[in-house]
Amino acid sequence: MAGAERERRKMPLLPALPLATLIGRELRAGGSERPALRYGHAGFAKRGEDYFLVKPDCLRVPGDPSTAFSVFAVFDGHNGVSAAVFSKEHLLEHVMSALPPDIGSREDWLQALPRALVAGFVKADIDFQRKGEVSGTTATLVVVDGFTVTVASVGDSRCILDTQGGELQLLTVDHRLEENVEERERVTASGGEVGRLNLFGGQEVGPLRCWPGGLCLSRSIGDMDVGEYIVPVPHVKQVKLSSVGGRLIMASDGIWDALSNEAAAKSCRGLPAELAAKLVVKQALKKCGLKDDTTCVVVDIIPSDHHLTSPQLSPKRNQNKLKSLLFRRRSHSSVGKFGGKSASIGSVEELFEEGSAMLEERLGRNLSLKAASPPSRCAICQVDQEPFEGLMEENGGSHCSSPYAPWGGPYLCLECRKKKDAMEGKRPSCSTACR
Repeated sequence: MAGAERERRKMPLLPALPLATLIGRELRAGGSERPALRYGHAGFAKRGEDYFLVKPDCLRVPGDPSTAFSVFAVFDGHNGVSAAVFSKEHLLEHVMSALPPDIGSREDWLQALPRALVAGFVKADIDFQRKGEVSGTTATLVVVDGFTVTVASVGDSRCILDTQGGELQLLTVDHRLEENVEERERVTASGGEVGRLNLFGGQEVGPLRCWPGGLCLSRSIGDMDVGEYIVPVPHVKQVKLSSVGGRLIMASDGIWDALSNEAAAKSCRGLPAELAAKLVVKQALKKCGLKDDTTCVVVDIIPSDHHLTSPQLSPKRNQNKLKSLLFRRRSHSSVGKFGGKSASIGSVEELFEEGSAMLEERLGRNLSLKAASPPSRCAICQVDQEPFEGLMEENGGSHCSSPYAPWGGPYLCLECRKKKDAMEGKRPSCSTACR
């Protein structure tokens, strides 16, 4: 959305602290009890290509409630619904399969999650493209574990965090070619062509698009007809809310094309999540009409000691109670500082953020490589393979080593390595690589 990058840059970032430090502070302060979640969703269909996912009761370890987490997602499909439906049904599964099998503590799980999100998104894209369909989708996936929120996104389905005093944080980056200069440069450097729609007579109209295909986005799941430089590698951001909680608003671009971050958040403050989502959609339709599918999911993260269980409370009193919990004004001394053993009231700590499209930077350098102990496990598809297995099948049985030229990342199978090279615009022919 126009101005989204400017909004993001204006938002101050607090100093990042190690996750172990924050969890330790939480435990010492007696704040280890998990918050309550309240959520709601709403939408109107124009093309019927928006989908959403709500899974509030996930477990890392089956039967162990202490490993609970929740997942929320928005998928805005284009050129059909297939990619959005596939992502809704399989993306989380691919993310979880990319986690190390021996993860024990909550700290380890949260630290491993950003890397697993990258691998899961890429694996979902590879699997969907095997179907041979040309549909594509945005994907914004939110994982809530206690007061820690991790967001992974491709495309322009945005997620914002509304915290104390009405302060907003943008947890995603819009991957629109029109506004994102870095993405335009990456696409063109990888071999894509970026330009506007050309009418007869040379007149250029509409937003910047990637050709062939004419897609306005630089990242998505699917879109095999556009080119591999439209990548599924997500921007990932992980933050830890203070013990007073906050509100997440995630929505498809049908909302954000009509409302700014501030307008969406302001329109529904003080309302329960279900009503809040409906009001955000209503405001977007009131401003611009039904020009696109509009989907909104609102999640309130509420301290457990403020759990609203009294049915006698009137809706008005409920609204006032929620407003006081989520949007109380902070004292000036608390902004961006820590006092004593616990985090300052109302602060949001940034734990992790990375948006590079380069898998070497996202999957880590030489993680768990055991060249002397085959088989090796692919860091993306999680398939065990003998090193270099499958190379004889390429190029008529010749020993072309280009798919396995040295790189700084972990082991990738042949298919995933080819995917990586294609996304980076460097898929050399065997004749070129083996000269």
